[in-house]
Amino acid sequence: MSRANTGVPARVTPQGRYDGLSFRSSAAGTAAEDDPESTPVGSYHQTGDLVWAEFSGGAVRQGRLVGRCGPGGVITAAYCQVLTDGAVVSGNCVSHPEQLPDGRLRLREEWCRADGSRGTSFIEEVHA
Repeated sequence: MSRANTGVPARVTPQGRYDGLSFRSSAAGTAAEDDPESTPVGSYHQTGDLVWAEFSGGAVRQGRLVGRCGPGGVITAAYCQVLTDGAVVSGNCVSHPEQLPDGRLRLREEWCRADGSRGTSFIEEVHA
C-alpha cells in the first residue's frame, strides 16, 4: 500500500519524523482551572525509531514521554507527568497519526494509566 492510501501525511515516513514538532492537547481535563484555553504543549524529538517529548502547561506542571515509532508513524510510549494539584500520573499510550484538512498532524492517543483508567485523547500539531 502506498503512503497516499494510508492517511498518514507524506512528511511522516514509516519510521516517523517527529523531531522538532510541537503538539497541543485538546483535552479539557488538561486545561488550567483558571484558564480553559491553556492546555499542555509538548516538544517532540526523534532519533531513528526513538521518540521522546517534554510537555507542560495547563494542569500539567511537567511531563515526559519516551517510546518507539513504528510503521505508519505509530508511537508506542510510556509517560509520566506531575499535575498542578501535585498528583503524579503515569501510564502507556499508543499514538496514531492523522492528517488534518489544513495539513497539520493530529495524534489519536489511546492511553492506559498505572491506576487502570483508560481513554482516548487527541493532540494537534502547533506551529511556532
